[in-house]
Amino acid sequence: MDDAGLPPLSDDLPELSALPAEDIPVAVRETSLGASSLTDGAASSQKRPSLFWGLLSLAAIAAVALPLVFAFRPQTSTAEAPAKPTEQTPTVASTTSLSETDGEIPESAEDSLLGHLPYEEAPASDLVPLPPDGRVSLRKAAAEQFKAMAAAAKADGVILVPLSGYRSLAEQDDIFFGVKAERGEAPSKRAEVSAPPGYSEHHTGYAIDIGDGDHPGSDLQFDFEETEAFKWLKENAAFYSFELSFPKGNPMGVSYEPWHWRFVGDRHSLETFYRARSGDTSAQPVQPEASTSPDRSNAANAGQAR
Repeated sequence: MDDAGLPPLSDDLPELSALPAEDIPVAVRETSLGASSLTDGAASSQKRPSLFWGLLSLAAIAAVALPLVFAFRPQTSTAEAPAKPTEQTPTVASTTSLSETDGEIPESAEDSLLGHLPYEEAPASDLVPLPPDGRVSLRKAAAEQFKAMAAAAKADGVILVPLSGYRSLAEQDDIFFGVKAERGEAPSKRAEVSAPPGYSEHHTGYAIDIGDGDHPGSDLQFDFEETEAFKWLKENAAFYSFELSFPKGNPMGVSYEPWHWRFVGDRHSLETFYRARSGDTSAQPVQPEASTSPDRSNAANAGQAR
């Protein structure tokens, strides 16, 4: 388009920047602001890289510094804190007997006396006499198994003789105190070969002293271990639920008695002898070992079995 006819612009017109904003035409104002924004944007884009590298540097310093701070941080000791006492509930062992007619089972070895555990007498109604003369009695279950065992031994040419079975408190009283007085023994010495009354396995009706019919001189003596009867018992007694009560080195400290056996073939007999009690928590099986010479100083005392 030709500019002819338009009056020439005067050099005296004020600059846009000198005019108030409201006097500047909108189109001109927007053009000016757009140019300013571009300028600011360019400046801002120039600052962004510097800000990025600054933040990255701070992150790197923090990554190095934090582990050092924790590494040199004082450790809090927990060992110095007093331990809180804990309450312990006492354990009470059951002492219930199987039945009133079976007699009571000892509660614990705290009641032991001179190395012997307490036992109650078997009820008379449960005792059965043994052949040949009925002088020796055992509880019914033990008596039946002993008779079967004696018959089996006889078939092998061995004679098992019952010497002593159930024993009352009065009988044990005479064996312990009477013999002790006759020999002038101290109670601890007498207890090595005989139990005080109330502490003998014979009270239970499950214990029996056995002899060899062919060698009566070995009855209640250490020499019994050299007889055919003892050898047969070592090999076969367990088949009839009998075991040696006081083997060599028994934990009760009672002298070795190769003639003294006990029945453990039913629940009550097993609990009577095996119930957990310190010093006698398990039975000691007969070991097929070579015979050793016992202390003959106790041989004279062995004539009265526990």
